Amino acid sequence: MWRPMTAVEKILAAHAGLGSVRVGETVWARVDWCLANDITAPLAIEQMSAMGRNKVFDPGRVILVPDHFLPARDIDSAVQARKLREFAHEQGIKHYYELGRMGVEHALVPELGVLHPGDLMVGADSHTCTCGALGAFATGVGSTDLACAMALGELWLRVPPTYIIEFTGRLPRWVGAKDLALLLLSRLGCEGANYAALEFTGETVSNLPADGLLTLCNMAVEAGAKAGIVPTGDWRDDEGAEAAEHFVWDVSDLEPQVACPFSPDNVVPIGSVEGTPVDQVVIGSCTNGRLIDLVEAAAILAGRKVHPRVRMIVIPATQRVYLRALRAGLIDVFLEAGAAVSTPTCGPCLGGHTGVLAPGEVCLATTNRNFRGRMGHPESRVYLAGPAVAAATAVAGAIVHPGEVIGRESRRG
Repeated sequence: MWRPMTAVEKILAAHAGLGSVRVGETVWARVDWCLANDITAPLAIEQMSAMGRNKVFDPGRVILVPDHFLPARDIDSAVQARKLREFAHEQGIKHYYELGRMGVEHALVPELGVLHPGDLMVGADSHTCTCGALGAFATGVGSTDLACAMALGELWLRVPPTYIIEFTGRLPRWVGAKDLALLLLSRLGCEGANYAALEFTGETVSNLPADGLLTLCNMAVEAGAKAGIVPTGDWRDDEGAEAAEHFVWDVSDLEPQVACPFSPDNVVPIGSVEGTPVDQVVIGSCTNGRLIDLVEAAAILAGRKVHPRVRMIVIPATQRVYLRALRAGLIDVFLEAGAAVSTPTCGPCLGGHTGVLAPGEVCLATTNRNFRGRMGHPESRVYLAGPAVAAATAVAGAIVHPGEVIGRESRRG
């Protein structure tokens, strides 16, 4: 029997072939897309073999991206990548993206234009929720579950409750989607939305650029959420649909937010940590490595130099982003400022390579997690912020409001 449903419930009902679904119900759902990387795909491939399955359900519906440890950091990484490469070739995987053509998977998939509103994607990486910005139900699963989805094209899923997150007001200058995500974490905590679907709405969200929506949905999982989503088109809440929670936050006076060690929900306004010295700044990852992020960082770095005691690493999230940044002159800005520019990779975000920290070192990064040891030694510390704060910090040598670097008037712009 039909009943009013939220956007997520509508998507799951459609993929389960049901007229309606209820929160907490387990459904057997058809999947549109399966996603995996060089860490998680080899495990899924092994599980498929253990299941006695030697073919994926549709080679045109599986996306494989070796983005975590490539360029290979060591022999083990090279072996993992080879497993992925050989499987892709054997299976005739259409969407396999080799080094030189790839990018960080959660930035690459939206670029491909293959995912549409109302689609259901499962990926063996927790930040698969990023693609909820496209109006899809996109969620992270374990490698065993992914093996099932790749082999059968179906997977069981429990219908999550929907939490509506409504942001109102016009964002101040130098405040963006990353700050909204960190504000959310400061309010809900890392377990405040466990297995819920976070539905982002409100005038602030409506005014965000598409890249900002991706950033916002990307960090839904940091609150424990099963998915983040920006409803669109036919995939909006029905009138009368019931959400489990509805939060309304006015962000008109929001300062840049900073997550302090050792948790993404240990968030404070930037004024509380200004002056904290850093050894390294990283701009990149599936959270903030898109063109809009590089443009924002370059606006602060133009004509300035990275502090002599700071290493700055800029990582365009995809080859396309890298090329567009190059053509726009952004790479010149970074290099002239004294930053290092890397090929697309997850790299330092998970302590993989291209910026691992030594004992006692401090990093400010635009990445999504700062747990103890996440980017290197357990005695290192990582702060999280948006690209404007990261660029300003690289120039100042310590955490600072961007307005302090480019002029106090900009803070009131």
